Amino acid sequence: MVITGIGGAFSVVAANAWMNQPQGFSLDAAGKVIDVEPLKVLWNPATSYEVPHMILAAYMVTGFLVASIYAVGMLRGRRDRLHRLGLLIPLTVACLVTPIQLFVGDTAAREVADHQPAKFAGMECIQKSGDDQTEYVGGICTNDGVKASIPIPDLDSYLVGFSAETEVTGLNDIPADERPPANTLLHLAFDAMVGIGTALLALGAWLGFVWWRRRDIPRTRWFLRAVAISGAGAVLALWFGWIVTEVGRQPWIVQGYMRTSEAVTEAQGIWFAFGGVLLLYAGLGTGAVLVLRAMSRRWRDEESDEAEAPYGPREAAAK
Repeated sequence: MVITGIGGAFSVVAANAWMNQPQGFSLDAAGKVIDVEPLKVLWNPATSYEVPHMILAAYMVTGFLVASIYAVGMLRGRRDRLHRLGLLIPLTVACLVTPIQLFVGDTAAREVADHQPAKFAGMECIQKSGDDQTEYVGGICTNDGVKASIPIPDLDSYLVGFSAETEVTGLNDIPADERPPANTLLHLAFDAMVGIGTALLALGAWLGFVWWRRRDIPRTRWFLRAVAISGAGAVLALWFGWIVTEVGRQPWIVQGYMRTSEAVTEAQGIWFAFGGVLLLYAGLGTGAVLVLRAMSRRWRDEESDEAEAPYGPREAAAK
């Protein structure tokens, strides 16, 4: 399952990476694709950072989501060994992956600044090219600047080139018909992704510090509450990341070569295929929820029966 999952993630994200930094082909005078080199297409420059970024995100989402389920159980009074291990193992994996993910994400942002300057300018609401670029935390992007944000002078230039003198391309140097739409959405999605990732890093530091001191998870209910919401936070961060990469590339479907408007298919029957897939996954999702609810009810009934029995399970078996 692990090999298949990683292989599937690689295939999908490598294709998306090629859409961001296409290579491995040429165009003739008529605009026809020639000289295709499949390995260069697959191993395009963006593959090296997009694939690890997505796989690490998948481990984060899975780890925090599973741990959050057990955290809810522990908040309801279930402090048995099963719940402790069910929380600790996936949470440890997710917390170990998180700092690696932030490092990979930081590397990816610099690559975007170099190879997709319009996307980066939209992400950071950079209106004019130049050095000493301010980092804006939150806020609404306007032609007159970023409103209602927290400005951090020079930080954007430092993040791109480790110096305040680093030149960063602004939207003023991007043709109007090649700028990404909805800059506020793009900017807030990027900030939310980074903000949630930083909060999850802090949660991992909390767990690591207490485990180093006591070889135990933090005993406060606030820790369990934080873990309980970490799963939803990780999922949201994943969604925001895809908003950044897809909205930020617009109006291109293949950066610099094909616009999204040119890629709309004229094939017949698309809506039937879409409807079929939608019904299939709706059925699978509904079935999964029903099965999990039935299992939950059965476990609660068993716990209730054990609590009412005059003997514990082992004593009753011995009798």
